[in-house]
Formats: sequence, structure tokens, C-alpha cells
Amino acid sequence: MVRVEATAVPYRGTMLRAMPARSADTALDAERVQVALLRAAPVARRLHVALALSATIIGAARRALARARPHASARELDLRFVELHYGTETAEGLRAELDRRDSAHRLGA
Repeated sequence: MVRVEATAVPYRGTMLRAMPARSADTALDAERVQVALLRAAPVARRLHVALALSATIIGAARRALARARPHASARELDLRFVELHYGTETAEGLRAELDRRDSAHRLGA
């Protein structure tokens, strides 16, 4: 286990400038320890944490869409997700490609 002093890591850096100075619901000392632990973690662990957080947020967004549109098909929900997160143009392109594939499949191509 890595032992980290709360004062060992200065609270500044290039990525943190784009974020609020600190979390509203986390004590400063606790946040410093969290940042220090992340910095001390191997790259594989940091990547795992980032991917897990992304998956959690994507899942929450998809569940919210499903609650907001309870009668929508899975495809409609997927396209709405793409529209909200990647833009209307991307969603329209995806819709056209899926329609093209559906047509080709029906024709046996």
C-alpha cells in the first residue's frame, strides 16, 4: 500500500486548471490524498479508473434516456444518445448507415 501525506502533493497542474479549484463536497485534505494516490498509481490502474468512471456515466445517461422515453426502442435510444453526446450530424449519419444496412440485409446482400 502507498502511504501518502496530505501535504506532499501541491494542488496545481495543467489538467486541474480546466477544473474547479476543488470539489464542493470533498474536504481539501481528502482531495489532496485522492490526487496523490492517483498520481502514484500505475498507468494501468489510472486507465482502469478512468474507463470505469466513463462506463458509469455512460450507463447513467442511457438509463436517464430510457426513463424519459419509456416506449422508445433500443435503436431510438441509441440514436438519441449519439445525438446528445456527439451531435445531430453524427446521429443522422449513423441513422442513415443503419438504415442502409437494414435495407441491404432485407435484400439479402
